[in-house]
Amino acid sequence: MIQVKEAIIVEGKYDKIKLSSLVDGLILETHGFQIFKDKQQMALIRRLADTRGLIILTDSDAAGFVIRNYLNGSIDRRKIKHAYIPDVFGKEKRKEKGSKEGKLGVEGIQARVILDALRRAGATILDHDNLPQTVPCGEPIRKADLFQWGLSGQEDSAAKRKALLQHLNLPEHLAANALVKVLGSIFTREQCEQVIQELFAKK
Repeated sequence: MIQVKEAIIVEGKYDKIKLSSLVDGLILETHGFQIFKDKQQMALIRRLADTRGLIILTDSDAAGFVIRNYLNGSIDRRKIKHAYIPDVFGKEKRKEKGSKEGKLGVEGIQARVILDALRRAGATILDHDNLPQTVPCGEPIRKADLFQWGLSGQEDSAAKRKALLQHLNLPEHLAANALVKVLGSIFTREQCEQVIQELFAKK
């Protein structure tokens, strides 16, 4: 178990139960789309963003991204970190049938994958034995680099982005702006370029 400074925002109670077994910290639910009309919960989330910062950890399906984008547009973005789980297809044991897109939610993802997602997001881990992952030293990744690498603005860019997201175990709904930030938390520009070259050299 790791101790995290930031408040972590998840969608539902089963996500919270799963995360509570991995993280010693404050975990809040949006109760799904209820957050859109719950003014008290939003006021609390904004207050926590001001005092300790937030990590948003929603499911990787379209609904999860709707909630993530709503929070991202309602709170000072400088106070938010985004943790992304990969697209993993399957069904949680407690459910009779899977989600609309057939993907596992946070509750169904392996513990090590969730912890890795939090570290990638730059979570402030207070346990001295688990230092937070820092942004790699070196030249940062910019949005213009995505164009240069063929990941945006070109005919086959969408297919290339999808292939890269699958290769890195990142969700398919990740937008270009978010992709820049996520890649920058994992790689330097030189490292990322090498990964992309090696990936598409195989195709």
